[in-house]
Amino acid sequence: MKPIHVKMYTLSTCSHCKAAKKFMSDHGVDYEFVDVDLLKGTEQAAAVQRVREKNPNLSFPTIIIGDVVIVGFQEGQIRETLGI
Repeated sequence: MKPIHVKMYTLSTCSHCKAAKKFMSDHGVDYEFVDVDLLKGTEQAAAVQRVREKNPNLSFPTIIIGDVVIVGFQEGQIRETLGI
């Protein structure tokens, strides 16, 4: 089975973002994340634009699993999408 690419756009102070990261780690999911609030200048602007393309409300966490975009820490939807 081909591994699924998981990318999360998060905020460093967001409790739902922290819960999403913990869930991924606890379940051995290989993921990458960007704490958008810790970026500066053009790097932050580019990250905000990428999030806005997937989630026009610009809310966090925005979790991208393959082609699926999950807004917020929706454990059931994350489990279903990852097949765990």
